[in-house]
Amino acid sequence: MAFLGNMKVVANEGIKGDHHFGKTKSRQVLLIDDRSLMNFGLKPGQIRENITISGMDIHGLAAGQRLDIGEATLEITGHCQPCSRMDELVPGLQVKINKRRGMLCKVIKTGIINIGDSVARLDNQC
Repeated sequence: MAFLGNMKVVANEGIKGDHHFGKTKSRQVLLIDDRSLMNFGLKPGQIRENITISGMDIHGLAAGQRLDIGEATLEITGHCQPCSRMDELVPGLQVKINKRRGMLCKVIKTGIINIGDSVARLDNQC
């Protein structure tokens, strides 16, 4: 997993210091997998995801699926719909990246997530 730094996530609020913090219940954290980025010729952070995960196809996860990342637990809330900013990066990307832009999550358990932390799927608990 790679992202720009260590982060504290807070249950029902999101990422401490993020502009979405405390504003929404479904869009607290945006995950993407490195394979999707590679397929579209993008680099981690380029589409404003919060966390890039290696070795897991996150787009196959269903809403309600929980993931342990570092000390935290996140719950998938659904696919992130690509916005027009995608076309600013690569013309036509908004359409091409549909259903591969990443998965939105809410924070279930507060904790610190560090670069290199493992990601584990939990039994569906919702």
